[in-house]
Amino acid sequence: MALDIESIYKEHNALLEGHFLLSSGNHSAFYLQSAKVLENPKTAEILAKELAQQILDYGIVLDCVCSPALGGILAGYELARALNVRFIFTERVDGKMTLRRGFEVAKNERVLICEDIITTGGSAMESAECVKSAGGVIVAFAGLANRGLCRRTKTDGTYSMGKSKEVCKLSQDIPLFALADFDFELYDPKTCPLCKDSVAYKPGSKVF
Repeated sequence: MALDIESIYKEHNALLEGHFLLSSGNHSAFYLQSAKVLENPKTAEILAKELAQQILDYGIVLDCVCSPALGGILAGYELARALNVRFIFTERVDGKMTLRRGFEVAKNERVLICEDIITTGGSAMESAECVKSAGGVIVAFAGLANRGLCRRTKTDGTYSMGKSKEVCKLSQDIPLFALADFDFELYDPKTCPLCKDSVAYKPGSKVF
């Protein structure tokens, strides 16, 4: 039986409503605070195992999971644990995603890039480029949830939509796996209707 991801986020008070500035630069009335879900180790394990099963059922073979810091680290680590592969992460240094802390990627090492939430996939794609420049091969992208801008791959080889929306930055020829799609409206800051009554803020920068 498939997990009800929306209910799990609501149960953990992780589906927030307000006026949010997303890392993509867009505004939204909703925000998925995955850290609230992943703070429970048992829940994190259950979600990661479900995501890992999708990846295995599709037939992806990988050697390593890599996540962009900071948001993707918990999701990526738990996914790597479920898949029994090693885990590394990239972090931004002077505005550029970089491998640090002694992390290395072997030539032709098969790497999956994991985020907590895939919106436009910008950070995931930056991590992918970092891994590729180190000699790795990107075999898949994954996230606990997908904001509905990027086409999600299903285990039977079909997709959640015909093609990704223009703002999606992920490579279209590499599969994306996620537990659910959350197709919330995103607004360009220049035309955001929410800005008439409030100022957008980055989640985590305000005490609830």
